[in-house]
Amino acid sequence: MSKIAIVTDSTAYLPDDLISANNISVVPLVVIWGEEMLLDNVDIDPKTFYNRLSTAAVMPSTSQPTIQAFLDIFKELHAKGYEILTIVISSALSGTLDSATQAKKLVPGAKIALVDSQYTSLPLAFMVLAAARAAKHGATLAACVKLVETVRDHTQVFFAVDTLEFLHRGGRIGGASRFLGTALKLKPILYLKEGQVEALEKVRTSKRAHARLTELVEAEVNGKSPINIFGVVHDSAEKTAADLLQEAERKFNPDESMLASLSPVLGTHTGPGTIGIAYVSGIDPQLIKP
Repeated sequence: MSKIAIVTDSTAYLPDDLISANNISVVPLVVIWGEEMLLDNVDIDPKTFYNRLSTAAVMPSTSQPTIQAFLDIFKELHAKGYEILTIVISSALSGTLDSATQAKKLVPGAKIALVDSQYTSLPLAFMVLAAARAAKHGATLAACVKLVETVRDHTQVFFAVDTLEFLHRGGRIGGASRFLGTALKLKPILYLKEGQVEALEKVRTSKRAHARLTELVEAEVNGKSPINIFGVVHDSAEKTAADLLQEAERKFNPDESMLASLSPVLGTHTGPGTIGIAYVSGIDPQLIKP
């Protein structure tokens, strides 16, 4: 039986216990802050990041991982006899997949599959966990790839930001650019489509935006039960996120639920106060069971 290891990037922001329990390796992206190069979730965690961001005179930027960062992990796993499945942030949002692709070429004897998640954050985490659990249950590399693609096709994320300033400044605004220049107090609701940020609608208050996120999920999953995995992700808004998750658990009764922070790299582009809801629905629960 083949041994399969999963590699992802830091924007999935998986808890350490899930990483260690499921043979997952994480390649960090980079936060660039003035002269500092900080590895995402290694040199700087979300709490430290958002505290610093609130008083920073110089705003951070971000960078994809180096080819060497992937190469080191690929060589180590290959030497241990693993086949490798790498699932990373959308190629429309980051050059991370390109770094992994270049690293793969430098380990010609290794069996490495690369998947563009077309998402990031919780949706990426959902795909990584599904693949890791399938691998632990004996699935082949090809079967794990197919499962990731199935999860990808059955997932979505909606998120509300306090301002489009951060997405605009970082060049990740995509179709949400049509909301630029609208009334400052309006709260944009965004989603990901084919890996890019797209605009959905705008509402008048943060409270209404957060309620609207749940309504959107309800409309999307109508008739597509069960909800396999449900999660809420936030930028320095843990209380709001926890309340939303509790409400969603009552409303949707998902098989599994998660609460997560956005990694510093993602927070650089969304800004503080962002709340997102992500879900996977309509998949046979046996395919992605814990």
